[in-house]
Amino acid sequence: MAQDSEISLKSHLLELRNRLIVSALALVLGTIVAFLFHQYIFEFLMVPARGFESIDGNKLIFTQITEMLGITMKISILGGFVIASPVLLYQVVMFVSPGLTKREKRFLLLLAPGGTICFIAGMAFGYFVLLPPGLKFLLTFGSDIASPMIRIGNYVNLVTRLLFWLGVAFETPLVMFFLSKIGIVRPDSFARGRRYSVVVAFILGALITPTFDPVNQTLVAVPIILLYETGIWLAKLGGRGKHVVGVDIKTRE
Repeated sequence: MAQDSEISLKSHLLELRNRLIVSALALVLGTIVAFLFHQYIFEFLMVPARGFESIDGNKLIFTQITEMLGITMKISILGGFVIASPVLLYQVVMFVSPGLTKREKRFLLLLAPGGTICFIAGMAFGYFVLLPPGLKFLLTFGSDIASPMIRIGNYVNLVTRLLFWLGVAFETPLVMFFLSKIGIVRPDSFARGRRYSVVVAFILGALITPTFDPVNQTLVAVPIILLYETGIWLAKLGGRGKHVVGVDIKTRE
């Protein structure tokens, strides 16, 4: 019996090693492809800043010898993750699937693309809706006093960080549905936490946005509130007929 358990453990470790190797190769190949097209990636990231005198027609600057190379490699690695994400996701799903029931496998296969769609939707919201007014505010504020000279590292870090966290924030409804579906949190617990979601949404809006003005913070906070409301509705669908044995989000009246 112990020998069978040892063989099973070795087979799992061997499978894990093989899947990690495949994932690493996919990431390396994706990074190489992204590096070859890094100029187009930079141009894509620059689009939300177009039309402002401080950027349009002028190049961003770098002030350190290795800054341009470093930020290019960062963009290439991030692009490599995006390119390799289908392979990475597939490897994860295939590794955990043997321990799941047919119903759980089916649920996981639906959850994975749903999470991807939500993440892309969050990034698209940041790219098309939030970044243009946010960058306009930052690049024009105090322009009668000083002219901005934007470092490429500072700009790329700000844009990629904002897009990433907005993508994560847009996963909220899916996470709430998942927690309700597996019976960890009751749907009515989420509903009772509605009053706190408004406060948390504006706190997140202040942390995510690159500006300090309330308009851009509201542009982030309002969608998060709507996402939470959508999550409550999805949690009710996912929690139908479930006996919840996990935690309960309690609020004081």
